[in-house]
Amino acid sequence: MEKQSIKTYQEFSEDKFTKRVIYNNDSSTAFVLNFFPGQKLPAHKHPGAEVYLLVVSGSGTIIIDGKEIGVTEKDVIHTSDDEELSFINTSSEPVSLYVVLNKLSK
Repeated sequence: MEKQSIKTYQEFSEDKFTKRVIYNNDSSTAFVLNFFPGQKLPAHKHPGAEVYLLVVSGSGTIIIDGKEIGVTEKDVIHTSDDEELSFINTSSEPVSLYVVLNKLSK
């Protein structure tokens, strides 16, 4: 058993969004993405993995396959391995996303 606090991983940078890995093993990875206002996560996919995102704090816009969706604190988002996703902090406050990538079994 391991216990971590997301608060420990909420580290921000003026230069660009930050990624802080909490757990990483053969089947899954968990990390926190931190964004100051205006910072973006570029569009990308995670082939072979499902993605789960929890908005820990703040709000912004997630884009899934080109469709913009407003998200706010405590929202949970799931994407499949073939969906393209990106994120923009469109608010005036910092945003933290808790992300879990689960590898798909073959």
